[in-house]
Amino acid sequence: MSSYPIRSTPGDTAWFRAARFGMFIHWGLYALPARHEWVKTNEKISEEKYDQYFRHFDPDLYDAREWAKAAKAAGMKYAVLTTKHHEGFCMFDSQFTDYKCTNTPAGRDLVKEFVDAFRAEGLRVGFYYSLIDWHHPHFPIDIYHPRRDDPDAFEQNRGRDMKIYAQYMRDQVRELLTNYGKIDILWFDWSYPDQHGGPGREWMRGKGRNEWESDQLIALARELQPGIIIDNRADVEQDLWTPEQYQVTEWVRHRETGELVTWEACQTFSGSWGYHRDESTWKSPEMLIRMLVNTVSCGGNLLMNVGPTARGEFDYRAKASLQVFADWMHGNSRAIYNCTMAEPDLLPSLPRDCRFTQSEDGSRLYIHLFAYPFGQLLLPGLAGKVEYAQFLHDGSEILMTEGKVDHFSEGAARGDGLLVLNLPAVKPAVTVPVVELFLK
Repeated sequence: MSSYPIRSTPGDTAWFRAARFGMFIHWGLYALPARHEWVKTNEKISEEKYDQYFRHFDPDLYDAREWAKAAKAAGMKYAVLTTKHHEGFCMFDSQFTDYKCTNTPAGRDLVKEFVDAFRAEGLRVGFYYSLIDWHHPHFPIDIYHPRRDDPDAFEQNRGRDMKIYAQYMRDQVRELLTNYGKIDILWFDWSYPDQHGGPGREWMRGKGRNEWESDQLIALARELQPGIIIDNRADVEQDLWTPEQYQVTEWVRHRETGELVTWEACQTFSGSWGYHRDESTWKSPEMLIRMLVNTVSCGGNLLMNVGPTARGEFDYRAKASLQVFADWMHGNSRAIYNCTMAEPDLLPSLPRDCRFTQSEDGSRLYIHLFAYPFGQLLLPGLAGKVEYAQFLHDGSEILMTEGKVDHFSEGAARGDGLLVLNLPAVKPAVTVPVVELFLK
């Protein structure tokens, strides 16, 4: 079994660490301007102008069953949907606002369709819920608010009551965790308590645990859905650490205790979370697979984001990226599911330009070849520890020798603990080939 002790969590994270791979879905009114999910604040758009997107939101091609099938084919085990993003628009039929999908040409509860479809494919479901709300009249103006630079921003802010807004959030979270059956993940986003508007604008205070009334919010969630996984972004430690748009190089640790924690890297196919028609920094197939492998090799999960179009589809670039995962996971998912960072005594054997993952029961070690070597792969210290070796994608045997490279060259490597894998000269037609070692 894995020898890594992980900091205990109030929620049920055992299934989560076994799943390793999920889909994030950022979808809202911002799909219509198609210029980033922060378009409302980036361009300081007024409520009146932004309302045109509300009036024209008509995702007539939305079929949650197709989304769910694409996620499952890509090897994803769970999905998290934005029920409300920072713009404040609700993708569900909330009784506490008129600013919701059922009042647009969509005319239906989009969250319900998501939940039903993904559950039908055997995937676990999670809800993203923004703590920020640029539409709500009681959400105080701060440095991220679209009205922050209005000449009368201070006057506009008068009378805004954060307690009223905090109650609004609790009311909506109650709806989300009551009306849709079992929910596995609650993904809050995000806190910035130490920020403010600077000299002369100190009144533009950031928001965190106290402003959100996070303790009450989280207590409500746990009362309604015992075992649910909750992230740390409400400024209260819960289950899940969530490094964003960043590739870690080692297992994430608790800042104070140094303990290993349950963590999830959230990433995008391109540079935007919401649908961005003209964004061009889409990741290559090699980068996508390496991100997944690198994350699991450090004991984490990967939550990979798709931003559907305003008509409710994954665009051609997103479909192509999902297909990259589908093709690779078809033959290599065993090196991802129920896997984690390799045991400490195995890490010194890691070859250059490779990553290790290891099955949780410790019986199999996976070598992910980021750069395909010529001839031999040298594994110092593994002689006598491996029963059998094969390529994972097709189950074809890889011949091994121990102690030295079986080659006439005078400079061939040798050593008592050296295990040598003799690889074919031509790289297999796999984005990142994986060698599976059955340990003794």
